[in-house]
Amino acid sequence: MPRRTYSPATAELDANAIAEAYRLSGRLTATVTPRIIRRSDNRVDLVFEVAEGRVVETERLSFVGNRAYSDRRLRRVLESTQAGLLRQIIRRDTFIAERIALDRQLLTDFYQDRGYVDFQILSVTPELARDRGAYFVTFNIQEGQSFDIGQITTVSEIPEVDASEYQDIIRIRSGETYSPRVIDSTISRLEALATQQGLRFVRVEPRITRNDADLTLDVEFVISRGERVFVERIDIEGNATTLDRVIRRQFTEVEGDPFDPRSIRQAAERIRATGFFSDAQVAGRPGTAPDQVIVDVDVEEQPTGSLGFSASFSTDTGAGLAVNFSEENFLGRGQALRFGFNTTEGSQSFTFGFTEPGFLARDLALTLSAFYNETTAQNRSFNTLDVGARAGLGFPVSEFGRMNAYYGIEENQISGLNATTSSPILLADQGDRLNSYAGLQYAYDTRNTGLDTTRGVRLQFGAEYAGLGGDAEYLRATMLAIGEQQVAREEVTLRASFEAGAIETLDGNSRQSDRFFLSSRQMRGFDANGLGPRDLTVANRDALGGNMFAVARFEAAFPLACPMNTGFPVACSTMSARSGVWTTPMAARSMTTCIGVRPWACRCSGIPPSGRCGSISRIRSNSRAMT
Repeated sequence: MPRRTYSPATAELDANAIAEAYRLSGRLTATVTPRIIRRSDNRVDLVFEVAEGRVVETERLSFVGNRAYSDRRLRRVLESTQAGLLRQIIRRDTFIAERIALDRQLLTDFYQDRGYVDFQILSVTPELARDRGAYFVTFNIQEGQSFDIGQITTVSEIPEVDASEYQDIIRIRSGETYSPRVIDSTISRLEALATQQGLRFVRVEPRITRNDADLTLDVEFVISRGERVFVERIDIEGNATTLDRVIRRQFTEVEGDPFDPRSIRQAAERIRATGFFSDAQVAGRPGTAPDQVIVDVDVEEQPTGSLGFSASFSTDTGAGLAVNFSEENFLGRGQALRFGFNTTEGSQSFTFGFTEPGFLARDLALTLSAFYNETTAQNRSFNTLDVGARAGLGFPVSEFGRMNAYYGIEENQISGLNATTSSPILLADQGDRLNSYAGLQYAYDTRNTGLDTTRGVRLQFGAEYAGLGGDAEYLRATMLAIGEQQVAREEVTLRASFEAGAIETLDGNSRQSDRFFLSSRQMRGFDANGLGPRDLTVANRDALGGNMFAVARFEAAFPLACPMNTGFPVACSTMSARSGVWTTPMAARSMTTCIGVRPWACRCSGIPPSGRCGSISRIRSNSRAMT
């Protein structure tokens, strides 16, 4: 600081602190030397000479002793990444010694979650290259054997507790791969049942019996009385921007509640999962009395907003410009704010979204959104204008299930149709219409959060009614089912999806803006609005949409033989196949071959261009198209 007495020892400490900051950013060869420039009146200027050096990268991450999983699969587990082809742009591969401890924990959790209870990391060796420009990190591991779950029993040491009731709600079964996470989830479920029955200070402890002969672990859940310890207070530090209540709502306990170490750990995981903090530590310490515990929460905030500009060119929509802004922790309140503007040749759109995840201090997510979409003869021969707003309220209904209720109002406008070249079906839809609707949507998702992270399902069902005022009255139902399974030592992901929808009008024919149009996400290999019924008796041959649709997709994603050091955390390529697509038009008219099919689009999904790529032979009178 200026006007302070100069001290060589203090200057050396400051130089070391600057060098340490460089080291944490990956510049291990940086040197900082304090120099003084003498001035008059017994004064000196202190100058730090810095030689930054270059960033030291992780050139290679390798493993020794791994038999069950490949090096490529284990690299995906680690926080550290090795240098890629775009190392000058992407700096995620910078070597940071402190990250090794996290990598050790992540690797241990990965193996133990797959039944390798004897897994050990014998050593981690970072070797610096001769030119001191890169590190080679080697993990020497010992996998051991994978154990399955054997017998599962429940006993109670509390007279008033019936162990059979707790045994009935256990979801794990004999023969499944043993995982500490599965055991912990089961304990949480059993303790939650005890809370529902009005029992306090009940603890469930697992007793594991090892059977080396058949590689199984017998699990006995013991229900017993725990210590009478209460939460005295929750202290939060490090949140300069985020409000205390945003962190506190991640806890199920408040001051005065019984202290549950497992619940505290789960709250710490929820705090980290918000994405607001680069680090979050939660620990308990003794309180002012023997039966009191103080919970300390120490967080380190990180940026949560983004602003993006992009320009694009497409053969379908021409040149385009997009601006997007998002803030996941708006004003430190934990609220999400997003808006975006997108313009292309013949279309403009604006979207706005706001989410309050803790509405009314409950686990209720309030969502407000608005949109504006305008198209001028883009992939069609008429103009559209859609303006609307929507409000929704989401809440959990089960461990993996969530319900969302919403209401929306929008105005649709269709114009620019030609009576001589456009379909009479579309001519009937021309003009303005106000649509007021309400709906319910249920989603059940166990992917990456269920008992087995190598497989999971997503089920989604929706029902919507329009007729709460406005000009339209209809019932719409949609459903989506996805099943995923990782095979071949988790190198290949198999995915099967089924999606369907139907609309039933209550006031006559459906309108073009209400009907279903399959997108390229739902069925690859087709031009925009290229799949579905069209009226080929008129010149424009515009897409009409369908009152019903169904899509079945079957995919296999796996890495191909290509350079892995690209710097991007994605697979090199994906092979996929899809089949079973059909739509139903809104009226019985003569339909023949679909138009707009692009066979060359097969290259996007890895299918040879000579393949059919899901093209349609024809649409019959019953309006069913088979691939």
